[in-house]
Amino acid sequence: MQILEFIASYGAWSWVAAGLVMLGLELVLPGGVLIWLGGAALVTGVLSLLVNIYWPLQYVVFGVLALAAIWLWLRTRKQEQPTDRPFLNRRAERFIGHEAVLDEPISGGEGRIAVGDTTWRVTGPDLPAGARVRVVDADGAVLTVEAA
Repeated sequence: MQILEFIASYGAWSWVAAGLVMLGLELVLPGGVLIWLGGAALVTGVLSLLVNIYWPLQYVVFGVLALAAIWLWLRTRKQEQPTDRPFLNRRAERFIGHEAVLDEPISGGEGRIAVGDTTWRVTGPDLPAGARVRVVDADGAVLTVEAA
């Protein structure tokens, strides 16, 4: 209840202070949301200074402004651009469909193959070393294979 009493007693200046605090926090905790909340608080404070708004209505004004600002920001934000390197951070997925020869046999569901410049753990049906396999899935750093 102290926050409500603070806002009721200081009115518009509490919104201005809260807005400045949120804008300052955006510098420390970047993410894009606090800048819009801080802007909404500043606009609410300025409106309250210009027009005498009863404090419960100030919350409504702040809520509407904050939601509208965040909604507009999300709508106008750049969408993810297509890239010429779609598997940059998903190395294992680029090997789906590749065929290779088993370095170590798959026994108990696990073995190893050399694909590219790396030896990968594989899961799949039990097969002897030297068997030709096809990569059908990737889960983290483990490739799932089947006999080719």
